[in-house]
Order: sequence, then structure tokens, then C-alpha cells
Amino acid sequence: MLAQQRQAAILERVRAAGGVRVTELAAEFGVSDMTIRRDLETLHDRGLLAKVHGGATLAGPGSTDEPGFRAKSVRQPGEKAAIAERAAQLVPPGGAIALSAGTTTAELARRLVDVPGLTVVTNSLPVAEILHAGGRSDQTVVLTGGVRTPSDALVGPLAVGAIRSLHLDLLFLGVHGISERAGFTTPNLMEAETDRALVAAADRLVVLADHTKWGTVGISSIVGLSAAHVLVTDDGLPAAARRVLGDHVGELVMVRATEAGRTIGSPTTGGAAE
Repeated sequence: MLAQQRQAAILERVRAAGGVRVTELAAEFGVSDMTIRRDLETLHDRGLLAKVHGGATLAGPGSTDEPGFRAKSVRQPGEKAAIAERAAQLVPPGGAIALSAGTTTAELARRLVDVPGLTVVTNSLPVAEILHAGGRSDQTVVLTGGVRTPSDALVGPLAVGAIRSLHLDLLFLGVHGISERAGFTTPNLMEAETDRALVAAADRLVVLADHTKWGTVGISSIVGLSAAHVLVTDDGLPAAARRVLGDHVGELVMVRATEAGRTIGSPTTGGAAE
């Protein structure tokens, strides 16, 4: 297959799935990872897709653009893994917690399969599937109903109604964007309403977001920055953003990204806001 034909096929897959991985494309086309990376670089330079760590996604996100779960899963995998590892330390055995939809919360779910006695409420289909596959008889997973979004979240009046009657210890919230003005945001109006119901049901809010979320603004605000008791992010966060978040969130926790599942260096923790 000629390079031009391969690149056209890659672009078609990105448009269909929202995102692709280098390793999967290399296996599919029978070429090296380096060849696929060159193809992605060419398509990126033409503005046809956006390169991310380990793959590529659709280019040009806007305030209402909502990538699918697969597309988001190839973005910042090392950062998300490190964030999830740190967040798992906040989960007490026997607790009643909630996990919102998102690829970072899905990473957290993989680290909770060994925590005994948990009750987990979620509006995320992937989170529910991960915990169900863990097979623990002492864990209870409550999946809200609702309308399915491109990011595999269940949202809308049915989800909100189910959540409003609950009382939870912790909520781990994944977000689309963070800004000083708009707070924590999402590109989906119904998901914002569902997330606000989760926030209201929980005693403490822990936001999980890698550094690329800073400066991104979705169409709908979930809550302001000061609503977060803890924000777990990675040390790729710019210094200016650290100052802003340190002044607003209860505790800013920064970790280092991982490679091949192993953390590079030690986590760093910002102090609580004064």
C-alpha cells in the first residue's frame, strides 16, 4: 500500500472512531510504529487530525465538540494513569463513592477493583463494566439510567432523578475543561446537569484532570473552582495555572506522568488554599 493510500485509510478511521492508536495501526497495516508516526505527522501538518501521545484524534475541538470515549482514551495516557494511582489512595474500604464519566475516572475504576466493600455509583458505562469485570462479591455498583452521550455517559432527567436521592462520601469528577472564569466545564449540557447532581450528592469533590484541560472551556459550567476539595492533576500544569488553582481549590495535588505503567519520579503536592 502506498503512503498516500495508507494515510487516507488512517484519516477515515479517525473520522469514524474519533481517535486511533499508533500500535493498532501499525499492526493493521503491517508497518512499523515509526512509519505510522510519520503518517500521523503528515496528516497533522495538513490540519486533518491532531497528534496526541500514542495516537491521534480529530482536529479542532470547540466548546460543544464532544470526542468519543475511544478518542479521549489515547490522550495523555501516562498522565491519566498517574492521576488515577494517586486518586485511588483517597478511597477508603467500605466507602460509598461516585465516579463520573471520563477516561481518567475509568483509569481510577481499574485501580478500585481490589478495594473491599465499596459501593460505587456511576453514570459511566465503561466504569461500570470495569468494576463488574472485577467480579468482587463485596462491591456494589449502581449504574444510573439515562441517555447515552458520545463519551459513554448516561445523562438527563432519569440519571438526575436517581442521583438526587443518594448520599455519598466522595465524588471523583472527570471534566472536559478548566478555566478561572468558567470553572470546571463540559461540552454537553445534559451531562453538566447530571454532574451537578453528583456534586450535590457527595460530601467531598475530587476533580481528576490532566494539564491539557487547563484553558479549555466547554459550553456548560459544572461548578466553580472553589467547589473542589481536591484537584488531582499532573506536573505539566503551567506555573500560572498552578497559582490560580492553588488560590481556589481546597488542595492541589500534582503527580508525574507514567510510562509503561510506572511513575517517573515522585508525586508533588501543592498546599491547600489559604
